[in-house]
Amino acid sequence: MTASYKDAPTITVDVNGVPFAYRQVGTGGGVPVVFLHHLTAVLDDWDPAVIDGVASERHVIAFDNRGVGRSGGATPDNVEAMAEDAVAFLEALGLRTVDLVGFSLGGMVAQVVAQKRPDLVRRLVLAGTAPAGGTGGANAGPLLQSAVQQAAEQGKHPKHILFFSPTPTSQAAADAFLARLDERILQDRDTPATNESIGAQVTALAKWEQGTSPAGLATVAQPVLVVNGDEDIMLPTINSFELAQLLPDAQLSIYPDSGHGGIFQHHALFVQQTLEFLRH
Repeated sequence: MTASYKDAPTITVDVNGVPFAYRQVGTGGGVPVVFLHHLTAVLDDWDPAVIDGVASERHVIAFDNRGVGRSGGATPDNVEAMAEDAVAFLEALGLRTVDLVGFSLGGMVAQVVAQKRPDLVRRLVLAGTAPAGGTGGANAGPLLQSAVQQAAEQGKHPKHILFFSPTPTSQAAADAFLARLDERILQDRDTPATNESIGAQVTALAKWEQGTSPAGLATVAQPVLVVNGDEDIMLPTINSFELAQLLPDAQLSIYPDSGHGGIFQHHALFVQQTLEFLRH
């Protein structure tokens, strides 16, 4: 296994006849930590500072779910099917117990996996996400379009607007985050998400907001670390408070002067808290 995420090769595994792309990095010891990512994201969108930080103590795996990036098939338009595909991927790798780190849409997938397959999940970290029925998911499409337009007008990346606060400190953190994403060698970049994939994910987020079953979280016995920035405009921060209240065994951490991508702005603190949480 490589020592850094920017150098980790992209490999595939057959999942019921469909190739799923993934990368792995870290010590190779202990329970593997599997990262589930956000709307529009592919493998290249994970912050190396976060991945490498967690990989300093653990075996970390990041993957493209069905229809995303280099993975085959068509992206499902609901979170439940995404969770089924995630479980199938984990089983294809022969993993029997994992810790999950789910960011945004990935946090929703992680919630379903924990409820449907409690035998598979030891601990969860849910970042910048929401329970079923939580607010914000249905607005993902318009927010994304608005951010693309604003970014073009301001000469910025859409993530400056979607993931970070408009303050100088947060915008500087956005610059640093985007620079880290560019550290990977150009010849081994992942395939960008297609419009079809993004459309299916937007639909899945809207369906999740229309869901009425957050009470199912009461059955999640695993310990959960819930984190977010204090000004999340994509999945408003109130969702993180609601998650912490709904889950029987949850810790909550809210980062100051930061948005949806608070875990990237405060990556050192997030890594510290995540490792401490996962050590138990």
